[in-house]
Amino acid sequence: MWDSLFAMGHSIYLHHQHEFWAFISIPFVAAIVTWVHVWFAMKMVFYPLEFVGIWKPWIGWQGIVPRKAAKMAAITVDNTLAKLGTLDEVFREMEPQVIAQHISNELLNNVEDFIDEIMNDKNHVLWENLPNAIKKRVYARVRRQLPEVMDKLVRDMSENIEDLMDLKHMVVSRLEADKGLMVRTFQEVGSHEIAFVVNSSMWIGLIFGTVQMVCWNFWPYHWGLPLYGAALGYMTNWVAINMVFRPLNPVYIGPWKFQGVFLKRQDDVAEKFSQLSTQEMMTIGHIMTEMMTGKRSDRTRAMIKRHLSPLLDGGVVRTAIQLTVGPQGYADLKRTVVDMATKKSLEPLQDPAFNKDRAAVIARIFSVRMKAMTPAEFQDLLRPAFQEDEWIIVVLGGIFGFVAGWIQFLVGFQ
Repeated sequence: MWDSLFAMGHSIYLHHQHEFWAFISIPFVAAIVTWVHVWFAMKMVFYPLEFVGIWKPWIGWQGIVPRKAAKMAAITVDNTLAKLGTLDEVFREMEPQVIAQHISNELLNNVEDFIDEIMNDKNHVLWENLPNAIKKRVYARVRRQLPEVMDKLVRDMSENIEDLMDLKHMVVSRLEADKGLMVRTFQEVGSHEIAFVVNSSMWIGLIFGTVQMVCWNFWPYHWGLPLYGAALGYMTNWVAINMVFRPLNPVYIGPWKFQGVFLKRQDDVAEKFSQLSTQEMMTIGHIMTEMMTGKRSDRTRAMIKRHLSPLLDGGVVRTAIQLTVGPQGYADLKRTVVDMATKKSLEPLQDPAFNKDRAAVIARIFSVRMKAMTPAEFQDLLRPAFQEDEWIIVVLGGIFGFVAGWIQFLVGFQ
């Protein structure tokens, strides 16, 4: 009998001891689980780039940013240009005369090949048999007039750029086609904030886990631990996200200053965002390509044709052309020249060094203006792009918290 009583007492002791350690572990488990689900949530914001699953969009997942790349890009462009400057101003700051000179220099280096390619395409035999003296006069006239023609053309483009291209369409199309670029932009601009949310989540989880432990001590009913975990997981993610953007303006408590970490780093974020947007999305190469090949390219082509006409209508050039293609082929040749000029003009604009040089000019202007924004204006640059999907991250915290609480209940208190 004594052995039976001892065994029973020992069993009760072990059971209570087991529950004691399970009870003590609640805050620490909450801290670890919170860190894991916040880290996982941050990954789900950006990855995968394409939908993975069996029934889109219901059974499977695609990162929030790549899934809404087009909408986010449109919001970002609207907010950016509305506050940082017009497209006309952006292009003027890139110095059209420098752009024109860069194109002219590249074309002049190969002007003979450029003319030969056009004329040989139309009538190889007649152009090859044309006297060299006439050819040289054609080359010389084009060389002489090309810089002035390009300068007037690019200046005209600058003055009418709002009619020649749709910047939003350009950026949205680019980011929709390259979702990785959109993800990289958000990750690089918000790298500090993402790290802050993940790293602080463990401490927030520890605090809320202590609350969970106290609640379980006073109200230890069957569904209590999972429900406390769900509520606290939900609140943890809500607090973590809001710490990035709240408080909007600095709040001082004694010697300490409190402000949303994104807003506190306004100067650093301004530098990074300006650099990325001008080097990756709004480069001179992309802008000119959109003008010459985008949905409003017919207007640009008409402008190019108008400015190139003096090159084709001069006496010796016109005579050489008509000798080669005949009077009937003259109009058709003008279209060919426009096509070739468009193609050849875009090639030097893809030069990475030139794009980086022009981007630096705009980046400095954007950066200065972003740094001068009020906290409310600065927040509106990026947050609205993904704000409507923040609830997914918050709800995910609740789901993780519920599952973790249920497992903890089964392992520690059963």
